[in-house]
Amino acid sequence: MEMIFEVAIAACLVVAGIFGFVGSYGLIKLDDPMSRLHAPTKATTLGVGGVLIASMLHAASIEHHPSMHELLITLFLFLTAPITANFIAKVHIHRRETPETMPSPGEDGLWATHDVDKEKADPAQG
Repeated sequence: MEMIFEVAIAACLVVAGIFGFVGSYGLIKLDDPMSRLHAPTKATTLGVGGVLIASMLHAASIEHHPSMHELLITLFLFLTAPITANFIAKVHIHRRETPETMPSPGEDGLWATHDVDKEKADPAQG
């Protein structure tokens, strides 16, 4: 029975390594900064998740005690990775795009990220 757990742990680590490699490779090789942002936030999150699952399996099968710390790490990771990606994307939009160069926002009429009055945003100018 222990052999089955060892194979499952090894499989989780191999899959985690593959996801981590793909995320890192995408970060380096993709051309567009927005595409580069997508690679590590998705693939590397799954890679870390595989390592955490392997850690939980190891604690339960080899060390014979349940470990729930990994669940807290997973929760923290799943909450912070999308928020961080959103902030990085908004900074990219503010530095690179103007309302004229962005695609049509549809029914909204204006992109929320550019819905700021310039005089109110910078009190030094007004």
